Amino acid sequence: MKTKSGLVLAILAGAIIFGTAGCNRQSQGAGGSGDKIKIGISLPTQREERWVLDRQSFEKVAADAGIEVAIQIADNDAARQQAQCENLISQGIDALILAPHDGDAAKNIADMAHEAKIPVISYDRLVFNASVDLYVTFDQYRIGYLMGEYMATHLDRGNIVFLTGDPGDNTCVYLRQGAMDAIQSKINSGDYTIVLEQACRDWMASEALKHVENALTATNNNIQGVIAPNDGTAGGVIQALAAQGLAGKVIVTGQDSEVDAIKRIIEGTQSMTVFFDVRDLAAAAFNAAAAIARGGDSGATGVQNDGSYDVPVLEFPAVQVTKDNYQALLIGSGYMSADALN
Repeated sequence: MKTKSGLVLAILAGAIIFGTAGCNRQSQGAGGSGDKIKIGISLPTQREERWVLDRQSFEKVAADAGIEVAIQIADNDAARQQAQCENLISQGIDALILAPHDGDAAKNIADMAHEAKIPVISYDRLVFNASVDLYVTFDQYRIGYLMGEYMATHLDRGNIVFLTGDPGDNTCVYLRQGAMDAIQSKINSGDYTIVLEQACRDWMASEALKHVENALTATNNNIQGVIAPNDGTAGGVIQALAAQGLAGKVIVTGQDSEVDAIKRIIEGTQSMTVFFDVRDLAAAAFNAAAAIARGGDSGATGVQNDGSYDVPVLEFPAVQVTKDNYQALLIGSGYMSADALN
């Protein structure tokens, strides 16, 4: 599954061009149709940079398309998310874009929306057992594989801490599987020993900090690698390592390509992250929601099982980011400014 960087750049560039072109085409169609629609959007949090970018991307594509949106933030609270979505449904929205805090609990939201004849687009995280109209996501298995692949390529032998994200987030299943598949041969050979595997509730950095502190104590600081499930948790991992003088001496993975993560990669305390362009994901979800609301096609390219149903899925690519290529991938694409890293 290794991919040469030139090919990755070509694939990523193609995805960005395709996403932008699709957005422009559908926005023009929306503006020319004359019918007014309103799209509700429910996001789980704004505590992480990545989700702030999602909101900004939704607001931009909505403004460009001239379509009304109502955005609610659940603040990592499933009950609050349900109450907010009930309110959105009562407003008479024409489609709901739902990034669930809890994939199981969000089934109630999807069921309520469907009872009101409102299509549901599951965004980045899948709603379980709900037969949503479309699931728009990044290739979660690939993201996990890229993290594990980096570890397997850069660490010959050692003790590994394996952290996963929130247990209620279905993406963690695929992230874990991808990372595990990439390092399984090292485990089988005895080169790697997983000294701790633990989930990080709500993807919190404080959870990662606590788990790594415990692992360091249990092993007398004998840890050579940490698979952190995202950049936020990587920050907590590195805080724990720094307290023992180990920051920069232990391989630490991540995903999301947050500004702070890139700063850590530049200084050498975080080893890598994974880039996926949330601008493309938000545009695809928004335009699919508008199309479905008007009786059009979702643009799905495959299916994924939600526990009970095979739901249509639209999946976007991801690419490994290191100190060697962050400038080309992030700054060169306009995703991040050089000034933000100063």
